[in-house]
Amino acid sequence: MEIEGAAQANLVTDPPRPAAWLLLVALLGGNIALALGPWFVREADTGPVSAGFWRLFLALPFLVMLARANGQRLGGMGAKTLGLVALGAVTFALDLASWHIGIGMTRLGNATLFGNAGSIVLLFWGFIAARMLPRGLEWLAIAFALVGAAILMGRSLEISTATLIGDLFCLAAGLLYAVYLLTLQGARGQFGSWSLLVWVSLFGCPVLLGLAVLLGEPVWPTDWTPVIGLFIGSQLIGQGLMVFSLKYFPPLVVGLALLTQPAVASAYGWLAFGETLSALDIVGMVLVGAALAVSRAR
Repeated sequence: MEIEGAAQANLVTDPPRPAAWLLLVALLGGNIALALGPWFVREADTGPVSAGFWRLFLALPFLVMLARANGQRLGGMGAKTLGLVALGAVTFALDLASWHIGIGMTRLGNATLFGNAGSIVLLFWGFIAARMLPRGLEWLAIAFALVGAAILMGRSLEISTATLIGDLFCLAAGLLYAVYLLTLQGARGQFGSWSLLVWVSLFGCPVLLGLAVLLGEPVWPTDWTPVIGLFIGSQLIGQGLMVFSLKYFPPLVVGLALLTQPAVASAYGWLAFGETLSALDIVGMVLVGAALAVSRAR
């Protein structure tokens, strides 16, 4: 779910290409930072939707500074564009809400994989929009995604119905994120990623806050460490490193780097929360991960 948004960077100037090792560190570091987001969501003493609100709200002034530093304008949107951005922001807020709820109900590896399923959804959408059938590796990606998801959700159902519902929440988040990306497709040609994130956050914060209140969640944290860690790790460091590095790599490399996220999430899920993976779980993750890599290359 996180990586696609960072990949839409539209910077005004192209600085000299940094050293290869620095780019690799940035790419992997961004994925690792994003993978730690679910941990902070679980540790927050607010509700999961409230944590999403704080993630966007606390990051707003920094997003404004990043937009200005990269020469991206914040104003000048027409009414139609502003309406599309508002619609995209609502979709993004629902995506974050669904994903954060799912994080608390399923295993962290599953949540990270299914939350990033937007690229697979976009692969399907591409076939529908072009009115064409998949070819070659695309069929393989679809088969891997379906079989891997079936394995992981079947294993979740063996644990409890709650973990299966958590998987479905995270899958819904992946679908909503794809809709969000498609909604803002036109606006990206006119505005940079950071300026769009400012507007998305402005429209998305009230939606998340309203949902949290309707769900009866605690909004104001008593321990600020998790929500601060969430906005710094996911919104600033994770997104920032991805925006910095992604334009230098081919999509297949980006897709492969994405696979570090479920690996990291599964590792700390085991260490911190006692979430164990069977051999069948690993097979399911490998299949879905392979589908993600192929879909991003496509």
